[in-house]
Amino acid sequence: MTRFRFQDLKDYAAALLYATGYAPDHAERTADILVWANARGADSHGVLRIPRYGEMVETGMIDAGAAPSVVSQEGAVAVVDAARAPGSSAMVVAMDTAVDIASRLGIGWCSARNITHAGAVGYFALRAAERGYLGIVMTASGPLMAYHGARVAGLSTNPISIAVPGRGFPLLLDMSTSTVALGKIMHAKDAGTPIPEGWAIDAAGAPVTDPAKISTLTPLGGPKGSGLSLMIEVLSSVLISNPVISSALSGGKGAMNGAALAIRVGAFADPDVFAMQIAELASSLKALPKAPGTDEILMPGERGFRLAAERQVSGIPIAQGTLNRLAAMADKLGVAAPITLPPP
Repeated sequence: MTRFRFQDLKDYAAALLYATGYAPDHAERTADILVWANARGADSHGVLRIPRYGEMVETGMIDAGAAPSVVSQEGAVAVVDAARAPGSSAMVVAMDTAVDIASRLGIGWCSARNITHAGAVGYFALRAAERGYLGIVMTASGPLMAYHGARVAGLSTNPISIAVPGRGFPLLLDMSTSTVALGKIMHAKDAGTPIPEGWAIDAAGAPVTDPAKISTLTPLGGPKGSGLSLMIEVLSSVLISNPVISSALSGGKGAMNGAALAIRVGAFADPDVFAMQIAELASSLKALPKAPGTDEILMPGERGFRLAAERQVSGIPIAQGTLNRLAAMADKLGVAAPITLPPP
């Protein structure tokens, strides 16, 4: 692992994205979310994604200059058309729109159609929590994961995130509906390590530990993960008449969609009382008797917040395989390498 300061790594990521054709604001936003993920230890959604984003621009899957816009609004509901803009920018627009609606009506739901890969969805849910709102985010894409009982991909790894404001760190759940996110497989390839049995299957449907032999991912908890993924497809895609899975499985291209929900705490309860009760809930859970081998009971997102704080000081480590791919891209595009930190 080689370590970098947060800002140096972000500047490098933004420069690479800009060189591929990203508009400056899209490059900055996308770089921010990628390095945010690396800082929290979510390397699966970090800078390793940049070469793929570049390929998606070249093939037209991403319109790196498109501007997401609100195309309809009725009451507490709005729809954004992203026009294949970078997903991070599209979902920021969606969450900001949802928060704006919730500030007036108590709750806001904004669906975003025709987005592209958005990265770690916790980033967008946290955007609401940092302003005192509960945030919920979902995204839906094409088949990457087996439906329970099938040996081929039938659904996506559709992630969901819920962020809850409170005292200290917010509660931040950010999970895929597969056993692990696809990016963890990508990171294992970059790191040259095998994956645990149960993460994925090969073409025959058998468990596989070699990342190079993976055919598709497995759903989290079997029917629970595939059922939740299916419902996210309904809520994010079918609800706005932009289905992904049925189109993809019948030979079409499909699309990618997202949904952002913001809830104003004050519409339901006194915000100070709510914050106190969230703190009491967390402390009650953390005080439970610990299982053998457990040093501390953590709340959702707590490990990531702590790690990000540590890495602001010690630097963000990046796997050599990822650095090699970024360096090859940088050489091709004429982007200077970032300054590395000395070994600890």
